[in-house]
Amino acid sequence: MTTDSGQARRGARPSLAKRHGKGGRTTDEVALRPKRRARPRKKLLPEDYLERAMEAKSARARGTWALRGLASAGDLDPTTHAMLLHQLYLSHFSQGQFERAYEIAEQAAEIGVLPDVMHQDAARAKQAFGDVDGAIGHLRLAARLGPAQRKPFHYWTLGSILFLAERHDEAISALQRAARWSTTEKPLYQGHLALAKCGAGRRVRGLKGLIERLEDCPAGQGYGRFVLGQLAFQSARFAEARAYLEAFVQRTEKGRSAMAIALSGELKLARATLAKLRNAS
Repeated sequence: MTTDSGQARRGARPSLAKRHGKGGRTTDEVALRPKRRARPRKKLLPEDYLERAMEAKSARARGTWALRGLASAGDLDPTTHAMLLHQLYLSHFSQGQFERAYEIAEQAAEIGVLPDVMHQDAARAKQAFGDVDGAIGHLRLAARLGPAQRKPFHYWTLGSILFLAERHDEAISALQRAARWSTTEKPLYQGHLALAKCGAGRRVRGLKGLIERLEDCPAGQGYGRFVLGQLAFQSARFAEARAYLEAFVQRTEKGRSAMAIALSGELKLARATLAKLRNAS
């Protein structure tokens, strides 16, 4: 009986697990403890969406954050509005949606914040879907509206499109302005000007010096490899031309998709020159 009654007593006694919750509290105390309220989420401002769009890892994510920023309640200040449109433009451009990208760039240009940059965007989109004259028009506007420090870049971009279109006399005019007003990028612009003169059938002296100056400055990297390769080809320095152009093609193809799209004309010409070099060897 003692055993049975002891078992009964032990069976009637709640276990420690039932009596105590976490931290030594009884189950009643645990049950009565108020539940924590979820903290309200911080409301994102348009500037927050802009920052997330700029840091996005994909073109689609960039566009999503930009659209959310543009849809924010309240009035957008002009700068944030223009920058959100610029991010949306980049999203469409990177995905090959060039006509939509152009529409976005036009909207951004109308706001009046960095209008020269927005016209540069519009020109890239126009060029991408084959409207070279439209691109040239926007670049002329960019050069006219831009501040002094950005004018050389706009004239150089204009000259490069004209050069690819084999409108060499117009390219020479634009590149002369770019080279005249430039500072750090001067060797690149002077080299491109020499290429336009070669394309126009003019005799260009001092190509060796141009190549050496461009090699020795930061502008000789990246796009400079394209110019160096073409200059070396014009100088019959074929091994150097091949090395420069192969480096340009490889770097551009492995870079951001938007950059490869924007430089599609240069890539086409670089590959054509490389084919000439292979056939000559």
